[in-house]
Amino acid sequence: MSTSYDVIVAGGGPAGLAAAVSAARLGVKTAIIEKNGILGGNLTSGHVGPIMGGTSKGTITDEILELLGIKGFRMHDVERAKKVIPKWIHKENIDVYLQSQVCDCIMEQNQIKGLKVAGKNGIYEIYGEIIIDATGDGFVSYCAKAPYEKGRPEDRLMQPVSIMFTLSNVDTVRAVFCYGEECSIPVMGMRYDEFCQKAHDEGILPPNVSVVRLYPHVNNGEVLCNTTQANKIDGTYEPDLFKAELELRDQMDLIINFLKKYIPGYENCTLKDSADCLGVRETRRIVGEYILQDEDLLSGRRFEDCIVHKADFVVDIHNPTGGGQAEGTAKKVKPYDIPLRCLIPLNVDGLITTGRCISGTHRAHASYRVMKIIMPLGQAAGVAAALCVKNHVLPRKLPYKQVQKVLLDLGVELFDSKETKNYNQSMEECQMTSTELVKIVEKFAQSGWDLIDVPSKKWLEAKNSTDLSAELMKAIEQADKECGSCGCEFDPLYKRALVLLQSV
Repeated sequence: MSTSYDVIVAGGGPAGLAAAVSAARLGVKTAIIEKNGILGGNLTSGHVGPIMGGTSKGTITDEILELLGIKGFRMHDVERAKKVIPKWIHKENIDVYLQSQVCDCIMEQNQIKGLKVAGKNGIYEIYGEIIIDATGDGFVSYCAKAPYEKGRPEDRLMQPVSIMFTLSNVDTVRAVFCYGEECSIPVMGMRYDEFCQKAHDEGILPPNVSVVRLYPHVNNGEVLCNTTQANKIDGTYEPDLFKAELELRDQMDLIINFLKKYIPGYENCTLKDSADCLGVRETRRIVGEYILQDEDLLSGRRFEDCIVHKADFVVDIHNPTGGGQAEGTAKKVKPYDIPLRCLIPLNVDGLITTGRCISGTHRAHASYRVMKIIMPLGQAAGVAAALCVKNHVLPRKLPYKQVQKVLLDLGVELFDSKETKNYNQSMEECQMTSTELVKIVEKFAQSGWDLIDVPSKKWLEAKNSTDLSAELMKAIEQADKECGSCGCEFDPLYKRALVLLQSV
């Protein structure tokens, strides 16, 4: 069995969903390959919430939040998500392969041409013009032999894994809510965070749990708990995954008993449900044409090839060797940009990364890994992939301004006011250049000289394909060499066309 698509998205989590929808809406044939039996990733199987982080206005995040019925900082209803997400994808005519695991890549030299997928009827091949790696673990990129990094520089340890779970029968009027490592609400004559630390020290809470994070839920009487923690786990090593499952399911009992015995509002709480899979915060970070740096977050850096604007979330590094934060407290950032280059892996063509596996340092990753940032990353990846298909160009050669134009047309805010003015001026100049170039190439196409009329026609038919531009430039250079001083009307046009092609 084999089939083909314009764009294949590996991974049906938040970033992958955004990528697939964004690509499909630009008219390209799109498929999602998802290892689980339900779409949504951490929105469904992972029970992760509330949906954290932030970016500029107008991204696909707004649409997804509305779809899930989320208002304010609350955990969404997972059962609703399981219902509405598949309908959303189906509406866009996207083919979905559930319970299908990518097991290898189909390569031609350094270009990815498709995926080998293990499904219900064996292993089969699915071919795509562009592949988007939204697997979280960067598994497609790994199979394609793209370079990657793991963990923090000093010891390569990664952030701990967790299992999220929901409590029901909670008196939410009296209940304590704790959103991070610091919480000053009084409990038993102490601050809540200090009381949790005391319970940890006395062995009431699990060894790696020094604070119990509790989030409000959209459903009355329910609370989401983000507390279990298994350290020194490699989310890409199968024996570690089972080890963590055993440990974290036991931790849930200890945490629930702690809440029932000591914390107001939780006296009668019961376990409603829990994640179907581990919540993995960090594995492979695929090295791209640019590695997002710690300093970029602290300075709020702007990038010329920005595709996500004003990303905003603390540097949230859960301690890889104990409880709490690795750096004491989560460090604030200045809203920063993410450039398109972070989504373009080194050494592999035809591939775009998105989600938490994009190119960045361990500390930068700890900020951009959250869902309100990876959804716009997915949107940008989908737009870029569709444009690559339409223009017959590889991601590495795709002009970033084309991606920006589509995103801006969709209402995504990408620039500060001064930057928007400069961008608009640049786009006007680019449009004038493009118009002049098309007129010249149309004359070449009517010249009757095979050397230039054939590549000119191909370039016009492909709507200014970047790949065909190189072929056209070579032909024009040869034409200029052979008859650039013969005195015909084409003499000045050869040199002008070369200048315009280089600028576009």
